[in-house]
Amino acid sequence: MGKLEGKVALITGAGSGIGAATARLMAKEGAKIAITGVPAEGVHTVAKELTDAGYEAIGIPTDVSNAEQVEAAVAQTVKKFGSLDILVPNAGIQMHNEDVNLHTLPEEVWDHTHNINYRGVYLTTKYGLSQMVAQNTGGVVVIVASITALNGSSRNVSYMSGKHGLIGLSRYIAVHYAKHGIRCNSVCPGALARTPNHDQHPDPAGRDQRLRDAIPLGRVGVPEDIAPMITFLATPDASYATGANFVVDGGLTTT
Repeated sequence: MGKLEGKVALITGAGSGIGAATARLMAKEGAKIAITGVPAEGVHTVAKELTDAGYEAIGIPTDVSNAEQVEAAVAQTVKKFGSLDILVPNAGIQMHNEDVNLHTLPEEVWDHTHNINYRGVYLTTKYGLSQMVAQNTGGVVVIVASITALNGSSRNVSYMSGKHGLIGLSRYIAVHYAKHGIRCNSVCPGALARTPNHDQHPDPAGRDQRLRDAIPLGRVGVPEDIAPMITFLATPDASYATGANFVVDGGLTTT
């Protein structure tokens, strides 16, 4: 029996990347999975992959910046599986070549990034926590932040500042929802081979080489490097862990 047997998990941004890798791993551990995010094609593809493999999953295309869609995704998850036990706010964007130079930063770049990366997590936790509190059976939230939240070096100011905020939000939830039996931690992934919106990066090949040289383990990460930490934090093995931030970055932030 898997360590998440009988649990229901809703994962945002699960049509690809870290979200999809986490969905696959949590399903193997016995969880029923709600795959949410955009675009719809990726969401439905991952959900079908899981159901074809014999797992229980549902695909719910969801714009996390839209309150009605997030609320509906939670409701649809509960209608399908009967509860919500694990919440993984993971959806995010990174406007690599536009999200630079605060003094000239277009307001629409700031707004669009924060609407997904920060407001989207607020909405996901708002409606997810509402369901968990109503159930009165506890729950787990694992917020996906970034190592850009640990210093000021990223040139992507909207992305970086939003990720800083997610660690604070995680700590708030941990403190104020412990009385409901709800744990919350954040995870900071390091540099992955494919960043959010990787096709928009101005120099992906150069980035890869620079990172390989800088990371003590000598390679950039993949989503499958991050999913085990997220999954572990959702299991009973991590029952005393809350309000913490876990870095998975190949040692990059230690240099």
